[in-house]
Amino acid sequence: MRQATAARFFKAFSLKTIAAGLIAAVMSLAPTAATAADSRYAAIVVDANTGKTLFSANSNSRRYPASLTKMMTLYLTFEAMKQGRIKKSTPVRFSSQAAAQPPTKLGVKAGKSISVETAIYSLITRSANDSAEALAELLGGSEAGFARMMTSKARALGMEGTVFRNPHGLPNTAQFTTARDMATLGMALREHFPQYYSYFSVRSFTYGKQRIANHNRLLGKIKGVDGIKTGYTRASGFNLVSSVSDGNRRIVAVVMGGQSAASRDRQMAGLIEEYLPKASSRKGGPLVANANNSTIMDVAKAILSKKKAPTPQARPDDDQDAEVAAFVERTEEGRPATKAAAKIAAAETTATAVVEEAYATPRPSVDVDTLKTASVEPSGWVIQVASSPSKAEAAKALEAAARKAPQVLAAASSYTVPYDKDGVTYHRARFAGFDTKAAAWKACSQLKKKDMGCYAVQN
Repeated sequence: MRQATAARFFKAFSLKTIAAGLIAAVMSLAPTAATAADSRYAAIVVDANTGKTLFSANSNSRRYPASLTKMMTLYLTFEAMKQGRIKKSTPVRFSSQAAAQPPTKLGVKAGKSISVETAIYSLITRSANDSAEALAELLGGSEAGFARMMTSKARALGMEGTVFRNPHGLPNTAQFTTARDMATLGMALREHFPQYYSYFSVRSFTYGKQRIANHNRLLGKIKGVDGIKTGYTRASGFNLVSSVSDGNRRIVAVVMGGQSAASRDRQMAGLIEEYLPKASSRKGGPLVANANNSTIMDVAKAILSKKKAPTPQARPDDDQDAEVAAFVERTEEGRPATKAAAKIAAAETTATAVVEEAYATPRPSVDVDTLKTASVEPSGWVIQVASSPSKAEAAKALEAAARKAPQVLAAASSYTVPYDKDGVTYHRARFAGFDTKAAAWKACSQLKKKDMGCYAVQN
């Protein structure tokens, strides 16, 4: 009797245990399955020693970067530090635009300053949008100028599927990337700036009386994780780039489009657990080309030649020198140490939109806005002040330019022209009516002094 009772007990116990185990297994897989089912989901794991892709899901599909954008803001900050253009102690002044950025933010008032190092810590831990904007204005003169620098640097690093429009990742439908490009950027940050990379592993820092914790919850919880960045907007979902090492093995993993921070972190933990042991323990050479010494003109020429399109025309020397002087004046504490360095920085600030244009397929039709009259795309020299997937936004850019610089554009005719890139239609906002190259460059120089993006091209 006792034996029968014991047999029934252990049988029931065994079934309950098995059932519980199956339920637990299903529950553990549920976040991963749900994340993968989300249309925003993308992921990649790359062996950071060899460059081999160990896992990939939608890794080349276009996604919104959200605050992963700040990885490029930090890349350009580290680059400026390495080149001696700024120091850790250099003041970063907050304009009214920087101070007005929405949370998350550090909360610095307009007109006040913090050090470059404090700005770096605030980007890495709190993901401060106001600090990102202030750094952009310090290094690029304006948000638009810095965004062009970001995009050109992305191209130089081999990030073919990325376009930046702002330094912080706040919603902008024209700003996009891929999981693969974010992995490339993650590897580039470690390879090119090992002297600064330890910033990414800081778990908290003190600002005034505040102790600000790092948003990256995997630091200290998953063995080997040493950074890099989290990100979230409603459109992007929950994003994370992680760098992980175990002895001589190293991977960079990216998860984008998570449904929650917790599910994203679980997905990342699962990828690390599965693929870090499969990474090579042998170190190869550098995996990401170091583009520190290349100017945007070099990049533009390389890309445009592949597209069989004309390279950008060089500006007259007097206009070039004027632009360099304007750039040096704008950047104040962050100005380049030499005129040669200033020319490189000015070129990055003013001409990087050419790179983005190289990836576009022009359309034959022309949409003319209502400010002036033009029935076909004008021939001769024109200037471009914006490019947007929204025709209405492109028209607003024309109106804003006309209001800010009425004398410069008094005799010009404004129009928009569509073009296709990666299946998306964009609209160039342009002004025509410049007789010579010198006149077009001069107009652009004057517009840039009013913090408007601009470059000249000959139709």
